[in-house]
Amino acid sequence: MRKLNFSSVMSSTVLVVALVSAPGYAYAQEENQAQQFEGFNLQGYDEGGEKAWDVKGDTADIFGDTIAITNVDANRYGEQQTNLKAKTGTMNKASGDIFLKEDVVITTERGSQLTTDTLEWEKEADIVHTDDPVVITDEAFVATGTGLRAQPGLKLAQMNKDVTVNVKTDAQNDPGKVVTITCDGPMEIDQKKNMAVFQDNVVAIQDDRTLKADRMEVYFDPETHKIQETVCIGNVSILQGDNVTYSDRAVYMAATQKLTLSGSPKLIMITEDKDSMPSF
Repeated sequence: MRKLNFSSVMSSTVLVVALVSAPGYAYAQEENQAQQFEGFNLQGYDEGGEKAWDVKGDTADIFGDTIAITNVDANRYGEQQTNLKAKTGTMNKASGDIFLKEDVVITTERGSQLTTDTLEWEKEADIVHTDDPVVITDEAFVATGTGLRAQPGLKLAQMNKDVTVNVKTDAQNDPGKVVTITCDGPMEIDQKKNMAVFQDNVVAIQDDRTLKADRMEVYFDPETHKIQETVCIGNVSILQGDNVTYSDRAVYMAATQKLTLSGSPKLIMITEDKDSMPSF
């Protein structure tokens, strides 16, 4: 086993690398030749001496400032432990940033999971991001979209565009009922505030009711993680059967199933007589 100390990766982090050379491999002596190892283990510690993160892999090819790793298994420690896995990855020794590729999976301590094709983890900024399609699965919802920027623990995340979210409702007579919300994006999830914000061409569908708005704020119960309150803002329309309601703002409370409209509310009701279309 050969130990190296790459203290230049992050000034506030102490790094220890454990590498085992491949059988029959002669270490490269020239700078333009890569060093190849089996068994890769890189650990980072914060200024207090606590482990901040680690990165493991089956093999590592070191070429200049780049480490190419296979079967990446990384962990981020701290307030919420997070695991990142991928078939391959490259790490920049100078910055500590990691680019993951193929079957990328993030799993958080609370059980939320993100899957995508590629992902970059900027260690110093503590941000992960991708331009590829993304799926986030949580206890209360499943979200799909294209492009993402988030904290590794997914407590704060933004999907950039083409977002679809299936959310469990709090209907007492049918706890398995789901509402589907789509938007052009972006869509932001803030687990600390137990809320999600949908923007641009928002459409929510549940049973025979379709709700549209420019912006929708969804608040979740911190215990059940189900929808507690929904606030719709801008060009709000609610279609139920043949009836349509318009307003500037709408607030729906799940516990009471009460919908409050404000800002020039208008109801268009279709009666049995198709020639009669009263508007209120």
